[in-house]
Amino acid sequence: PMDSTLRRTWAEIDLDALAHNYRTLRSRMGERARFLGVVKADAYGHGAVEVSRTLEELGAEYLAVSNLDEALELRQGGVALPILQLGLTPADQTAQAMACRVTQAVWSERAAWDFSREAQRAGGTLKIHIKLDTGMSRLGFPCGEGRFEESVEAIRRVCALPGLEAEGIFTHFAVSDEADEDSRAYTLRQYRQFTAMTEALADRGVSFAIRHCANSGAAAGYPQFACDMFRPGIVSYGIGHQAEALGLRPVMTLKTVVGAVRELPEDTAVSYGCTFRTTRPSRIGVLPIGYADGLHRVLSNQWQVWTPWGTAPIVGRICMDMCMVDLTGLPQVREGGEVEVYGARNSVNEAARLAGTIAYELTCAVSRRVPRVYCRDGREVARELLLRG
Repeated sequence: PMDSTLRRTWAEIDLDALAHNYRTLRSRMGERARFLGVVKADAYGHGAVEVSRTLEELGAEYLAVSNLDEALELRQGGVALPILQLGLTPADQTAQAMACRVTQAVWSERAAWDFSREAQRAGGTLKIHIKLDTGMSRLGFPCGEGRFEESVEAIRRVCALPGLEAEGIFTHFAVSDEADEDSRAYTLRQYRQFTAMTEALADRGVSFAIRHCANSGAAAGYPQFACDMFRPGIVSYGIGHQAEALGLRPVMTLKTVVGAVRELPEDTAVSYGCTFRTTRPSRIGVLPIGYADGLHRVLSNQWQVWTPWGTAPIVGRICMDMCMVDLTGLPQVREGGEVEVYGARNSVNEAARLAGTIAYELTCAVSRRVPRVYCRDGREVARELLLRG
């Protein structure tokens, strides 16, 4: 049973669901392609260290993070897999990146020069993956017609720089998760630019051990883009509109308890701003979860929690540490009863739709003060609490 200190609000992380999703994606993309587990942003709120350890046990070959702090956390957690840093790493972190065996994404010749200089200064070699911009317009060597030849030459020069080892080349799709015709055409154009660039470089004697482009959307919609490695993000966690179609299972269940039950007369205002008034004598439950735990305030008067006897709508504004639900029609729900905020029975995808955002934002928002409890075979195997030592 859950410790009383944990019985406020917690996120259960189902490692069996993660394993199921891993195997499903792996078989979809073919055994030849390496699996890169994207564990940035604390594994999209699921807990990067435990998720990475599980992926490592399952046979994943690579992991990806956004920055050096995230990489260091994994190394300190005993994770040995190669780690690709996708983000804008300052060049002065090169020595530290090399020390913790991190591969760095390189997005421009200028950035490459800086990394090369720092790697030489540190007396070692920084492994790099070249980032191509095929239509995301965020980071990378441009692959459009007007800049194609210029980028080919720039990448050739980068791959010859001292102190750098160019292991991989990759790009990122902008609309691979959209099914409409324009999005499909855009994604295919991005893929053609990616292959055109890798082929042009190969013709000039520059080849890479690892080519990768397939993100979550491509893993779902374009398994033929597997290349040497694929990097599913949110879909690995069984979240997003494509996960269900692939038979993937949500890994996170966000739970809380009914902390108090109040009997309120008709026409009673509830919470800040008095945005909700009871229309009958009402039984209102107070839950110890609020926007500081990651339950977005925009879901006030919109979302509901799942109980074994039916759903209970959130009424009134979500507060920092609490919110209220209407239990009038659910007399069986008592103080101390567990409820599900997001999970297999109360999809975070639907909550995201109501909030006008994407499911990523809601799982990433589940804050550090919410303990993560890791389960395997229905039993707790680890937990992560916010403890300041």
